[in-house]
Amino acid sequence: MKFIDEAIITARSGNGGPGCVSFRRERFIERGGPNGGDGGDGGSIILRATQGKRTLVDLRRQKIITAPNGTAGEGRLRHGRNGADQIIEVPPGTIVTDADTGALIADMTLPGQEYVVAKGGMGGRGNKRFATSTNRAPRHAQPGIPGVELHLKLELKLLADVGIVGLPNAGKSTLISKISSARPKIADYPFTTLTPSLGMVQPEFGEPFAVADIPGLIEGAHDGIGLGTRFLKHVERTGILIHLIDASQINQETPLEALNLINRELSLYSDILAQKEQIVVLNKIDLNDIEPKVEAFKTAMKELDKKSDAIPGQSHSQAQQHLKTTKINQIFTISAATGKGTKELIALLAQKINISVHKTDIPHE
Repeated sequence: MKFIDEAIITARSGNGGPGCVSFRRERFIERGGPNGGDGGDGGSIILRATQGKRTLVDLRRQKIITAPNGTAGEGRLRHGRNGADQIIEVPPGTIVTDADTGALIADMTLPGQEYVVAKGGMGGRGNKRFATSTNRAPRHAQPGIPGVELHLKLELKLLADVGIVGLPNAGKSTLISKISSARPKIADYPFTTLTPSLGMVQPEFGEPFAVADIPGLIEGAHDGIGLGTRFLKHVERTGILIHLIDASQINQETPLEALNLINRELSLYSDILAQKEQIVVLNKIDLNDIEPKVEAFKTAMKELDKKSDAIPGQSHSQAQQHLKTTKINQIFTISAATGKGTKELIALLAQKINISVHKTDIPHE
């Protein structure tokens, strides 16, 4: 599932500096001749695909990017200073088009790739350049060539870094609306979300990352039941999974039932999904009488880990085999409705997807 992150900016390259009209004036030197220097070149606007960039969020804030002008030439053949080039860093996969005409300008596919999107104006020549045997004292110089102004549309075909999966009504839409700017439809009935929602999450430190709310999966989804395979193939292309579980619906007799159901559907659909790292998040802990259900879930997970260690490579029941093969490293408890625990969850996700964040102590439950 591809999502479009886009920005429209104005790129202005620098003007070239004018050339200088100057003549050598020194004692005892007659007919010193012209010595006006050339103007400096204007700075260019250069696109660079950078592996560390993940989104175009910075360019949505900075609408106009201008490169410095070149300075004028001076006497004694002194060349004007060139304007510094302005580098626009974009994520690999960014497509650049002319916002006015729609014409393709560049397709930034590879990390390190560069493209001069707006070349700076050339500096004008000083009068020294125009001296000839018949015109030994030229009194004119060139003005600098103006820079270029372009309206650019940048589009990033983006795969979500994090996918949120779970049974219908687990609170996926509420969670993504709490941690990002996405505003999906939220209601108290199943299958409220019929299409994936994408939200950009800004951690306290580091680059933003994309989170996708995958519509509710049910038993038999791998065979096309419910929303079925329509969205399972999209889960395969996310980086990390948040497995969201409604803690109020946990059965204390079979606390891992909901977790196992979704993991079974993921593994039956694809081995890739079965091996994808998961962060299990128990939601709705703000409700009454929820603590015994949460403890029952955690206890069942600990018992499962012990049995897995006792018999490496084997499962003690077919139903739990899907839990064993899944990479579940952490269990979080949150309330998406009140925001409790969401800040710590965002910090963990930022670390997991290799975004540079400030070192913080994240509680492990």
